[in-house]
Amino acid sequence: MLSKSQARAFFLGGTFLFSAIFVFLTIDTLRQNDARTNAQNLTEDVLKGKEIWEKNNCMGCHTLLGEGAYYAPDLTKVVERRGVSWIDVFLDDPQAMFPGERKMVKYNFTKEEKGQVIAFLDWVGKIDANGWPPKPNIPVDSIATAVAPQTSANVVKVAQPEKFSQLCVACHAVGGKGGNVGPALDHVGSKFDADYLNRWLIDPQVIKPGTNMPKLPLSDTERKDIVTYLSALK
Repeated sequence: MLSKSQARAFFLGGTFLFSAIFVFLTIDTLRQNDARTNAQNLTEDVLKGKEIWEKNNCMGCHTLLGEGAYYAPDLTKVVERRGVSWIDVFLDDPQAMFPGERKMVKYNFTKEEKGQVIAFLDWVGKIDANGWPPKPNIPVDSIATAVAPQTSANVVKVAQPEKFSQLCVACHAVGGKGGNVGPALDHVGSKFDADYLNRWLIDPQVIKPGTNMPKLPLSDTERKDIVTYLSALK
């Protein structure tokens, strides 16, 4: 059993030791803070995006860097995972991108506000968070369909356009990779000709009123590239 003087010395020594460790770790954290958070990239758009994030209480549903609610997905790496183009379209109307699944509010952001939110999320995603969030053991793209369909030897192979991989794969699958909100597109070129596909991409609602597919912000060149790609899927 310790004497009173020994207990006092043990207490004071432990307090001093752990206080010193705490101060050291705090100083070390502050010393690394600017580099790990890429403070040089804190632009006006990033700060405005943070204000929008807080004003709309986005953390009431989402998490960033492990902090927030767990009702909706963690958005720490969402820009890396989904891409700027996809997020831009998604923010216009979340329900249109995931009909019957997403409960996210349609905030009616302006183009400038969407850019600011994306800038903020992009900055967050580049913070050195020691590997957070952990990557899933199963690739996200492999969840939609388990087996890729067999491709015929006479199929004309056309490279998948960048815009298709940014937007369309969120809802549609090709070769077993992609989303399952909309139908798989493996044989879409056998079902519809290029003219129909072009008109569909210009405005799906004109071709099929009430369809869940949103009108995508595609340039003429982007739409032509996607039509060429889809027409080759036979």
